[in-house]
Amino acid sequence: MQHVDATDGLLDMLEWSEAVIFDSLHEAYRARGGEGAAAREFARRHCRAWRALIAGDIGEYEVRREDLVRALEGSGFGADCAAQADARTLMELNEIVAARFQRSPRLAREHRLALVALAARLAPTDRAA
Repeated sequence: MQHVDATDGLLDMLEWSEAVIFDSLHEAYRARGGEGAAAREFARRHCRAWRALIAGDIGEYEVRREDLVRALEGSGFGADCAAQADARTLMELNEIVAARFQRSPRLAREHRLALVALAARLAPTDRAA
């Protein structure tokens, strides 16, 4: 049996996921009442954080995430908006992985493991500490 881990799935996600992630995040911000430029700007910022996360650049992810949270808090959206957008995006990616890789069990496993790794890294941290 082959060894399967999240690395290959994450690398592959860097290739195809950015547009999906942006669209999902944009829709999440629009649903919270952020029509127009505000929704696009928050989706762009958030998408950059996701890209760093998928690439495994945790330092860059943390910087971009903190920038996003500050911007959301200053806008009245609130920091919980980012967590809700993350959950929506993970669900969207999961649906795509299930549909796209159903014929290749190895690729499906790699991508599911990648999604688990992303979900673990997205877990909120205690900002008060």
